[in-house]
Amino acid sequence: MNYLKILFFFYCWIISFSSPAQLIKKELKQGGTYKAKIWEIHDLILTGKVKENENPFDIKFGAIYTGPNNQVMDIPGFYDGNGKWVTRFSASTIGNWEFETYSSKPELSGQKGTISITESSGNLNRGAAQIDPQNPQAFIYENGDSHFFLAYELDWLFALDYDNKTGIPRTEKILDDVAANGFNHIVMNVYAYDVGWKVADNVPEEYFFGRPEYGIFEGGNGNPDFSRLNLALFQHLDRVFVAMQGRGLDAHLMIYVWNKKVNWPEMYSKADNLYFDYVISRYQAFNNIIWDISKEALDYGRCDIPYLHERISRVRSKDAFKRLLTVHDYEYNSRHEDKVDFVSIQSWRPNLYSLMLQGRQFHSKPVVNIEHGGYEEGPFGSFVGNYTNAETCLERTYECIFAGVYGSYYWQNSAWNIVIWDALDENKGFDAPRYDYYKHLAALFGKFNFNEFKPSVPKLTTNDKGGYDNLATNGFGLYDEKGNYLMLIPKETERTNVIIPKPESGKIKVSWMNPFTGEFFDMGVREWTGWMEMISPWQYEMSVLIIENQKQEK
Repeated sequence: MNYLKILFFFYCWIISFSSPAQLIKKELKQGGTYKAKIWEIHDLILTGKVKENENPFDIKFGAIYTGPNNQVMDIPGFYDGNGKWVTRFSASTIGNWEFETYSSKPELSGQKGTISITESSGNLNRGAAQIDPQNPQAFIYENGDSHFFLAYELDWLFALDYDNKTGIPRTEKILDDVAANGFNHIVMNVYAYDVGWKVADNVPEEYFFGRPEYGIFEGGNGNPDFSRLNLALFQHLDRVFVAMQGRGLDAHLMIYVWNKKVNWPEMYSKADNLYFDYVISRYQAFNNIIWDISKEALDYGRCDIPYLHERISRVRSKDAFKRLLTVHDYEYNSRHEDKVDFVSIQSWRPNLYSLMLQGRQFHSKPVVNIEHGGYEEGPFGSFVGNYTNAETCLERTYECIFAGVYGSYYWQNSAWNIVIWDALDENKGFDAPRYDYYKHLAALFGKFNFNEFKPSVPKLTTNDKGGYDNLATNGFGLYDEKGNYLMLIPKETERTNVIIPKPESGKIKVSWMNPFTGEFFDMGVREWTGWMEMISPWQYEMSVLIIENQKQEK
């Protein structure tokens, strides 16, 4: 089977994991039995009378769930308007889960029942992203599959269909395009108001989502009633997360963002805790949720390290599902790696590869360069950063990957308040963003398990076991324990000389990949000679050299 066929079958396989996720809603009846599939979201709804002058957001409500293996989960519930309180549940264990509600409102307390969890009929999804126990610097899914984390920034995703009560067509369109091109992780805000920089004046109304009339709280962003949340926003986010789950997309949810002109309540205030706790309570049952306390948390003079400590502790105490957590701030992560599950770095430096390699060597957890300064240009001017060329942005993502960390992608006309949600449709009158480049990257690590590879690093001492030094006279190398090597060869390279250990068979299989087209060029099997000169078929373009161990024939 040639590589093009492998690519085709890889994407057929990816699509097979995309199925219509559901959020099942049922009225809770005393002693009732309910059914759901593994990882499916299940809402049980209780009705209580809201008294005059009573704020329903002040009511404590939740449920204790006991699983078939005596697991116990204390899951906070939430108010959903019109006298309705919801206990939201999903399970990663098949069998019967017994539950009992508790509440400061008597009629909501002591309600019992059973949820019977069965196997999914098809590939609903693969469970939540977790840390790989075999490689704590990598991710896996809950079912054990490797998770090659590839992030796409889409801050205003919450806004695309907010006013559409019958469907979310814009949201589904952009999610389809993103998922079809290999991305599996969307970095987004719960809410943002507007950017602080000037954007183009000629943005069509259908693509501009800044300055929404609504806000996090009732009253809108300009005049919020900090005692009551805008439930329409959160009900809409339910739809968004369900759509993402069905497409295998993680929601990297930035709970706060300080530079998008949101009228936030004071830190630690009752309103601040109301909002923060509500987000954790309402969305923790979604297994595609990943918590990020704040974008650029320690910038802008808004919060400090004690506040981040307290917010993280607050998540840990309330999130019964133990979803992954990070902070979009390397100043914090570099000091307090023990507080987060993975490390987010924001580095725009020109020596990106060496800095990311240092980050991997310094940290014992997965490292993600959440923002590497590459913001691919679109038809409407927005924030330009340091790099806008599509090929340069891709090269920087590859440099992160080949340093053993994870990368991200920003397109100026979807990352912030301008969102061209149908950018890949034909006849748009502008060049489409190069999402396809990242499809090829995802396909490469569909063939090769990223979790099994390590970057080549300099040997600091004769006893150092960190890995191979160089592997080639130029380029950036990854290797696994099976004798396979992936080498990122920079575009400036005329030729490279490969220096790898001799395989047992004395033979290697050599091929090249073009990261821009996805094309593979097979050079066949050759004898290992110790110092091997290689020339890319796409000379003076960035290429990936693939050397596979040719096992000894028996």
